[in-house]
Amino acid sequence: MKKVVRKSLRLVFPIALGSFILYWVYRDFDFSQVRETLLHGTRWGWMLFSLLFGVLAQAFRGWRWRQMLEPLGAYPKRSNCVNAIFVSYAASLVIPRIGEVSRCGILSKYDKVSFAQSLGTVVTERLVDMLTILLVTVVTVLLQFPLFATFLHQTGTKIPSLLHLFSSVWFYMALCCFIGILLLLYFLRKTFSFYEKVKGFAISLREGILSLRGVQGLPLFLFYTLAIWACYFLHFYFTFYCFGFTSGLGLMAALVMFVGGTFAVIVPTPNGAGPWHVAIITMMMLYGINVEEAGIFALIVHGVQTFLVVLLGVYGLAALPLANRTRQ
Repeated sequence: MKKVVRKSLRLVFPIALGSFILYWVYRDFDFSQVRETLLHGTRWGWMLFSLLFGVLAQAFRGWRWRQMLEPLGAYPKRSNCVNAIFVSYAASLVIPRIGEVSRCGILSKYDKVSFAQSLGTVVTERLVDMLTILLVTVVTVLLQFPLFATFLHQTGTKIPSLLHLFSSVWFYMALCCFIGILLLLYFLRKTFSFYEKVKGFAISLREGILSLRGVQGLPLFLFYTLAIWACYFLHFYFTFYCFGFTSGLGLMAALVMFVGGTFAVIVPTPNGAGPWHVAIITMMMLYGINVEEAGIFALIVHGVQTFLVVLLGVYGLAALPLANRTRQ
């Protein structure tokens, strides 16, 4: 019974959270403006052009993933890696973050790649992506610090209050307690009944995480990483040209909103629905776009990009068995 409740919460909570935030943001919105913009105010040529980079970003991620698996002696088909990425993004729309597990399961099924090892490479991949976006964020904040300070103030997050947190004795007490719990678990790990069962999985996971050390062709790996994030950015940036009221926003404005939107989608809602809208609308208003137009932009762009994720996921599910029918 408890398992059923937990699984239900994992499914319902992200959807409920995203729905509540969207309702709060658009509770007084005139949706007839969205219909009018869709029919007469959207330049669909630019929208289709932007979607091309959304596809390329996922393809580059699949190719990079295969490169990370090679040091482990795994050589899955490139198409399987890309299609697994397509499916993983679509699966995460239903249950956030489940896609990371599903793509490892796909390679285990079709290419007999160790599930634990491939999951380890996913962990490494996420660490690399985190470092990349942190670097982009630092550069963007330094270039546009006054704007970010205004954004944090308007959203109720003040830098002085954060600094005060780190000077509080309660913060360090909580930190020490957390570290103490981790140390206790570490020393008691061998007493757990399931220790031997998970030991082999943990070793394989560790091998996957450390696979980055054996990657052949580091320049190619760096190229894939830069290409992934450049495509993500262009996927967002070119949507500015889809609407007359955003076509005048420059490259720096797009970079600021891209960074804000990237951190917003960390909140576990389907494709960042809700938090992403809040971040984009708030930042667009800082650049002089009124709240109605910013709301239209966020609603249409997020809707179209989510539809692309679904479409690619369906394609991946259909292509995988067809591409591997001779193996089966």
